[in-house]
Amino acid sequence: MPNCKTIAVCNQKGGVGKTTTTMNLGVGLAMQGKRVLLVDCDPQGDLTTCLGWQRVDEIPVTLATKMYEIISDEATDASSGILHHSEGVDLVPSNTDLEGLEMYLVTAMSRENILKSYLNKVKSDYDYVLIDCRPSLGMLTLNALTAADSVVIPVQAQYLPARAMTQLLRTVSKVKAHTNPKLSIDGILLTLVDNRTNLAKSTTEAIYENFGSAVRIFKTKIPIAVKAAEVSSKGKSIYAYEANSKAALAYSAFTKEVLNDAKKKERLRTSEVR
Repeated sequence: MPNCKTIAVCNQKGGVGKTTTTMNLGVGLAMQGKRVLLVDCDPQGDLTTCLGWQRVDEIPVTLATKMYEIISDEATDASSGILHHSEGVDLVPSNTDLEGLEMYLVTAMSRENILKSYLNKVKSDYDYVLIDCRPSLGMLTLNALTAADSVVIPVQAQYLPARAMTQLLRTVSKVKAHTNPKLSIDGILLTLVDNRTNLAKSTTEAIYENFGSAVRIFKTKIPIAVKAAEVSSKGKSIYAYEANSKAALAYSAFTKEVLNDAKKKERLRTSEVR
């Protein structure tokens, strides 16, 4: 399907909810009837673990395998090694092999385009591809941004990420200039929000003040929740673990925002064609 949308979930600061957001947005989209591929682009393999594959270093075929095949120009089945989760999403898993690949990428031909070349071979089977980026702005993240149509930036509402955000926005601009002119930012998703504290309120206000004019901020805010933290060790999404929790309802609302955005852009494209 040519209308497959690839979204990179990206922030070089760790602990902001990238993996949780990738998983729950992915499953949320699948619950709305979309065909979804999740890509674990972090050598720590947190997304792979969260979806239930605990022994990541025993997985025989991973993202590193597929990217090495692209670099080596090996003619293999691109879909081999994709794992299927019971909640209707597929996964390209990851483990520490990806760390070695990142170093190898530095000297590879067309090094920023390796992930894009792989995804181009498989994304016709999907409506959405979601890439869980590692917390850095290295070669793997540059590959993710080059492969993506857009970026979702989870930001912890307990810490003003001014310097990190400025760096990330600069990186997105460089990627647009050099390797992916169509890349856009869907928006900032506020995560780990605790409205009971003055810190969260003041941080949220500061994020709107500092970045609201340059980057869209999603209406949905993901609350800090024990259930959301617990679910990471259960191999299932927040919907399957605690469907009526505040976090599950928030991620459901966020999924609808993402889908509504896609509908608006599709209507805009259609009207431009006419």
